[in-house]
Amino acid sequence: MSNISELELQNLRHLIGGFETTHCKLQEYAAEAQDPQIKQFFDKGAKSAMENKQQLMKFLG
Repeated sequence: MSNISELELQNLRHLIGGFETTHCKLQEYAAEAQDPQIKQFFDKGAKSAMENKQQLMKFLG
């Protein structure tokens, strides 16, 4: 893999941070949800956000 520019690194950091924030928020929403379908919806979103974050972090390694 080629080197990434400073701008690309900053963009990755921004995206990774956004997915981390989304993951945490959706986990909290799922924990508070009473309806099982709503809980499942938020759990699925939290899982997706974490997977996206992990995919982006591969560019840093």
